[in-house]
Amino acid sequence: MRRAPAPLAALAAALVAAGTLLPGAAPAQTGRPAASAPADLPAMLIADRVSVGELRQLVAEGNVEVLHGQTRLRATRIVYDREGDRLSIEGPILLTTGVDTVLVADSAALSADLSEGILRSARMVLDRQLQIAAADIQRVSGRYTMLDRTVASTCRVCSDSEVPLWQIRARRVVHDEQERQLQFDDARFEVLGVPVFYLPRLRVPDPSVERATGFLTPGLRVTDQLGTGVKLPYFLTLGDHQDLLITPYVSTSQTRTLELRYRRAFRNGAFEAEGAISRDDLRPGETRYYLFAGGGFDLPRDFRLDFNIEGVSDPAYLLDYDYSDKDRLDSALALTRARRDELIAADLIYFQTLRESESNQTIPFLVGDLSYTRRIAPPVIGGIAGFTLAAHGHQRRSSDPVDGLDLARFSAGLDWRRDWVLGNGVMLGALGALDIDHYRIGDDLNFEGSRTRTTPAASVELRWPLVKAGAGGATHVLEPVAQLVWSREDKDGVPNEDSVLVEFDEANLFSLTRFAGEDLREAGLRANLGLGWTRYDPAGWSLALMVGRIWREDDLGQFAPGSGLDGMRSDWLAAFTLDLPGNLSLSNRAVFDDGFDFTRNDLRVTWDGERVELASSLLWAEANPAENRPDDRSEWVMDAAYRFRDNWIGKTDWRYDFVADRAARAGIGLEYRNECVAVDLSLSRRFTSSTSVDPSTDFGVTVSLAGFGARGDGAGLARRCARF
Repeated sequence: MRRAPAPLAALAAALVAAGTLLPGAAPAQTGRPAASAPADLPAMLIADRVSVGELRQLVAEGNVEVLHGQTRLRATRIVYDREGDRLSIEGPILLTTGVDTVLVADSAALSADLSEGILRSARMVLDRQLQIAAADIQRVSGRYTMLDRTVASTCRVCSDSEVPLWQIRARRVVHDEQERQLQFDDARFEVLGVPVFYLPRLRVPDPSVERATGFLTPGLRVTDQLGTGVKLPYFLTLGDHQDLLITPYVSTSQTRTLELRYRRAFRNGAFEAEGAISRDDLRPGETRYYLFAGGGFDLPRDFRLDFNIEGVSDPAYLLDYDYSDKDRLDSALALTRARRDELIAADLIYFQTLRESESNQTIPFLVGDLSYTRRIAPPVIGGIAGFTLAAHGHQRRSSDPVDGLDLARFSAGLDWRRDWVLGNGVMLGALGALDIDHYRIGDDLNFEGSRTRTTPAASVELRWPLVKAGAGGATHVLEPVAQLVWSREDKDGVPNEDSVLVEFDEANLFSLTRFAGEDLREAGLRANLGLGWTRYDPAGWSLALMVGRIWREDDLGQFAPGSGLDGMRSDWLAAFTLDLPGNLSLSNRAVFDDGFDFTRNDLRVTWDGERVELASSLLWAEANPAENRPDDRSEWVMDAAYRFRDNWIGKTDWRYDFVADRAARAGIGLEYRNECVAVDLSLSRRFTSSTSVDPSTDFGVTVSLAGFGARGDGAGLARRCARF
């Protein structure tokens, strides 16, 4: 006659004698994977009452709990049969195998180690998402769970008579806990109880799987140029560190497109490439394509290598297929190292323009930069000093002396700054700089040859920050700033290639130069004056104001009308920022003359609340031919989303050109998301046109089911069941 397992026998004796746990029993373990435990791992049983019944049976009753490895069983009554080495269990039963699998049943018959047996009128829950109800569930070898006559869904059902939003009915479902896969036999997919399609066999990952080979959510796209099309992505895992996404796209306008995305992770970096190839009736007889690739790697001695490649067959392809709205492509290679007090940077960029107003023959197509910057603390004079060596070069395809200028620049720069705090709280700052630039210029009528430019600059600055504690705990900070700057005028001149666009804002009001690049440096004697005021309120809001202006000894004509910086006196700069509780921010930057005629005004609003996400800006800019902007510019851009119900989000984006008096782009969207499904509808219209791109309307639909693969983000939006 067979004996009962030693742990259960010892447990019975211990519980009858003292009502305690089994001496030396192994505690339950947590973590993944594998619900099964080694055969020699002892079981542990807890119960209100334990007795020895007839026919050598061990009976546990009242709040019974059995633990074996990662498996935990709760029930009302368990009868252990020593002869058959089996457990007869009366429910309600809760069986947990691992951290992500839960089985609920009315009754069960299991082996002593809980690895095999059958559960009747059972339900399995995977990763707290996917629920599978079955007439019975059979456990096999501690690895497989077999469910007969099943209904599977991730939708919450509030009553037995209610039909879930979607469900899968199958003759049998097999869950492989080791491979974390679900296999459905004779599967029928239903929406609101209506059969939609049938599959004789369906294999999907369980909710705990983050990456698995298989089909992803298909997408529907309707455009007036490409017609109605369907995308069916297929995800292919290539080991733990790489994968491939293949997406065929077929539409009614004879469009045949294959989209590809490849990703690879390395020990010291990552690489990703995406692209597509198409044959369509927009350009009959042509093969259209694009390729974007990039990556980055950590190198020895703290260096970092980054690169990207961008290419397209024609200027309209990216917009026609909604891959990107880029109008300039840049393929780049960059090498950097950033350490304390040191920066090394080198990059090489290949440009390709897609703009109708530009030519690839006359814009710089190859640009290279190299720089080394070192910061030191001088031992005698104090302060902080910086030293920079740099090289820059760019080349055009055209060799025409009118628009084919090629340039190489070698630069060396030295700067120093020191601050003192005077007895009355005034901060005195001194700054000196010296820059030497050597140019080699070719293919240009005006600047052919070599020339060297030396630009010394000096500045003295006074700041007087005043702080006051106001009523109610508010804090006020008032700071007047006066800065006197001098730098030598360069009368020889060099071509301006990198300083065409000029910004005048609070960030560069107290700078040595307002030019963004190196080809032009602000010259002459000038005074930068400004006044700032900030209020911090204990209620959680703050207000910051800044007003400033530049006075010059002479107008050297460096800045064009429309920049706000031209003349003996610049325009007034006024900027304010208001931050309110609830992540609401309002900011405005205005540049205007003495008559309050605006050169530029930029109003921005952002709001990131629980129900509202808003980013909107209103821009006005005066015409500036020097920046290739012959007409005034006035635009309103908005991107907003509003959650008007817990599960519903409305979206809109808008770009309106007030000068042309028409919209440039507009779009609306509606998204529904709950614990079992996500539906995303979008409608957009591009109104602009050119010789290569026509106006188009785009409609898209995406439906995703939660519960297969990684957990969706709608788990917190489960519908609530009413209580009576």
